[in-house]
Amino acid sequence: MIKVDIISVGKLKEKFFVEASKEYLKRLHSFCKINIIEVPEYKCCNFPNQSQIQKIINEEGKYILKKIDTKSFKIALCIEGHLKSSEKLAKNFSELITTNGKNYFTFIIGGSYGLSDCVKKFSDFKLSMSPLTFPHQLSRVILLEQLYRVFTIQTGKTYHK
Repeated sequence: MIKVDIISVGKLKEKFFVEASKEYLKRLHSFCKINIIEVPEYKCCNFPNQSQIQKIINEEGKYILKKIDTKSFKIALCIEGHLKSSEKLAKNFSELITTNGKNYFTFIIGGSYGLSDCVKKFSDFKLSMSPLTFPHQLSRVILLEQLYRVFTIQTGKTYHK
C-alpha cells in the first residue's frame, strides 16, 4: 500500500480546517496509509523583522528535517515549485509508482513565513499548489483534497470532473 506522510508546521486551529482535514483523511484511508506529522511553530516575537523571519524559517526547517524519512520521495510545497493540474499530478504519481517503484511520499508544508531553503534543497521535487498565497493551515486541507482527487483519478472514481 502507498504510504504518505504530510509534515506541516503548526497545528490546525480553526474548527472548519480540522473538520475538513478529518473528512479527507477518512476518504484517503481506502487508498493509502496517511500520517500527519505536526512540527512546532518557532515563536519569536509579535512583529518580527526580516532577520528574525529568516531565523524562524531556519528553525522550523530544522524541526522538519528531523521528521523526514529519507526513504520517502520528498515533495516540498513552495510557491517556486512546479504547477501541475490534478490530472498531471495523478499521472506523475502513477509514473513514480509504476516506473520508479516509489510507494512512500512525504509532502512538506512550511509555516507562516514559508519553507527553509535547506528543506527545499533536500526535497526530491518542489510543487506549487498555486501562484496565490494560502495560509499554511488551508494548504494542508487543499493538499489532502488534491491527494484524494489524485487517487480517484487513478482509480477511475467519479469524484473528479
